Amino acid sequence: MELESFLQAVRAQRPLVHHITNWVTIYDCAQIVKSLGASPVMAHAGEEADTMTSLAHALVLNIGTLTTDLIASMKRSLDAAKHKGIPVILDVCGAGATGFRDQMSAELLDTGGVSIIKGNASEIARVAGLAVETKGVDAGQVAEDLRGVARTLATQRNAVVVVTGERDIVASADTVYLVANGHPVMTKVVGTGCMAASVIGAFVGATPGTPALAASAGLAAYEIAAELAVRQAPTPMAFKNALFDCLATLSLVDLRTRHKVTVANSR
Repeated sequence: MELESFLQAVRAQRPLVHHITNWVTIYDCAQIVKSLGASPVMAHAGEEADTMTSLAHALVLNIGTLTTDLIASMKRSLDAAKHKGIPVILDVCGAGATGFRDQMSAELLDTGGVSIIKGNASEIARVAGLAVETKGVDAGQVAEDLRGVARTLATQRNAVVVVTGERDIVASADTVYLVANGHPVMTKVVGTGCMAASVIGAFVGATPGTPALAASAGLAAYEIAAELAVRQAPTPMAFKNALFDCLATLSLVDLRTRHKVTVANSR
C-alpha cells in the first residue's frame, strides 16, 4: 500500500478541517491538525457553524462534552457539509455511557450525512445497537466480533466505521483494514482518541474519494509518530509534546516502511 501518498496530499493541499468538538481536548485537536500541515478551525456557535463548514474540506464532530446547543450547531453544519459534499467524521465519544449521548448519536447518524463513524469498541458497539456500556469515555467490554459489528454498521449507515484500540479496525461495507501501529502510552494521555478523529478528518479532507484507506493511512501516520515519540519521551505529558513534533517531521519513508496496515475479512 502506498500510504505515503495520502500524507503528501495533506501536506500539499492543507485542508481546512472544521471541528465542533470536545472542550477537554480542543487545543490538542487543533495542534495535531496543524502538526500535519493542515488547517484547523473550531466554530461552535449556531450563528456561524454552518457558514464555517461551507468553507471547509472536512467536518469533525465530537460529542465528548455534549450540550443541546452543540447538537443544534452540529446538525446545521451537517446540512452544510451535505450541501457542499465534504466528508463528516462523527466521534461518538461516550456513547453507551448515558441515554442522552445514545439518543444524540442516533439523531446525528439519522441525518444520513456522516461519512465516518469513529469510536472505541464499546462506543461503536452501542451505536450499532448492542447492549454494552461505556465507562465514561473509556471502552467497556465487548464480547462480539468487532470486525463483523463494524462492517454491519458500515453497511447499515452507508459510512466507514473506525474502531480504535490496540489494533484499529477501519471497515466499509466491502473492505476491512487493520492498523496495528501505536504504543500503550497513548492510553495514558487524555485526548489521543479525539486527536485520532482530527487526523482522520485531515486525511479524508485531502483525499475524499477513498475514505476507508485514507482513514487507515491517517491512523498509521499518527501511530507511527507515537512509536517514534515514545523513544524520546516515555512519560505521558512529555510524550504528548513529542508526538506533535514527530508527526510534523514524519518522513514518507517512515510511513511507507513502518506502517502495519493490512486487509482483513470480517472475522
